[in-house]
Amino acid sequence: MAIENKREIIHSKEEEIAQQEIWKYILGYTPLMVMKCAIELGIPNILENHETPMTLAELTSKLGCNQSSLYRIMRFLIHYKMFQERPISETSVGYTHTPLSRLLIRQGENSMANVVLLQSSPFILAPWHKLSAWVLENKVLPFEAAHGKDIWGFAAANPDDSKLFDDGMACDARAAVAAVVEGCPEVFNGLKTVVDVGGGDGTALRTIVKAFPWIKGTNYDLPHVVSVAPAFSGVEHVGGNMFDHVPKADAAYLMKVLHDWKDEECIDILKKCRDAIPHDTGKVIIVDSIIEEKEDSEIKEVGLMLDMAMLAYTGNGKERTLKEWSYMFHEAGFTRHTIKRIRTYHSVIEVYP
Repeated sequence: MAIENKREIIHSKEEEIAQQEIWKYILGYTPLMVMKCAIELGIPNILENHETPMTLAELTSKLGCNQSSLYRIMRFLIHYKMFQERPISETSVGYTHTPLSRLLIRQGENSMANVVLLQSSPFILAPWHKLSAWVLENKVLPFEAAHGKDIWGFAAANPDDSKLFDDGMACDARAAVAAVVEGCPEVFNGLKTVVDVGGGDGTALRTIVKAFPWIKGTNYDLPHVVSVAPAFSGVEHVGGNMFDHVPKADAAYLMKVLHDWKDEECIDILKKCRDAIPHDTGKVIIVDSIIEEKEDSEIKEVGLMLDMAMLAYTGNGKERTLKEWSYMFHEAGFTRHTIKRIRTYHSVIEVYP
């Protein structure tokens, strides 16, 4: 009887915890949308440009907004460690930055503001409402069901949304390539030319060429993407389709490209990259996530969330395990590969013919 009572107590406690936990998921969109609000109001930049912590009254005056609403927003963001309060005097406190809120400064060196704005935009959120239909019927891709075109066709036809997408991708690329350059610069040793396949506006390649000025870079993406890419010394923008061909270089660089496509399409892209590099000295450098099947960590959690995003945005794209990556390399005709970890959720995979 005592054992049964103990089981009932444990079960009751688990149900109580579940009732509390479920609301974190029901309202899980809230931190993202309040972050978006803060960025659009310009709060991170205002605090950055203020020499001392700002009081609620000062920030309200600067924004010209409702003080009560601003207080509630800042209270929420402080709870999530996006900002913090610091004493100004014995009777007052002011708002200031945390390491997390500094990532929300627009035009900041390590800014992720454009990624937040992209992921919270209506056109990116809409496909999630079509996910269950895709799982059941497997006919119309979630993004296409929401917008009438796949994500690439939609971007080509909608310049404003395309810019939002490109700015978000560039923001993510800047953080990722900085981690590559800092964490494993040796992957660029001996390379004279690099083609960034699906390189967007050239953000990643500009960072690489700046860090390794002996490298000549080719930024390769769809014509409507490279047509608005900014000029940079040492980088040539070339428009084309990676499913048709890839420009010649000592190494092909693929950062967060292959996760957009199903295995057969990835194998096709990898074969085009293999044809573009020297078979004796060339390599393909892949910067992407690897889902560790046995490991339980925050990095794995990010990878699993990205995998769901790929399901919503592309339908056929996905984040892959090491076994799945190895299968594609073998099918594309590569003989070996190495893996290096960096400080972001990405890994650097060097693949050799």
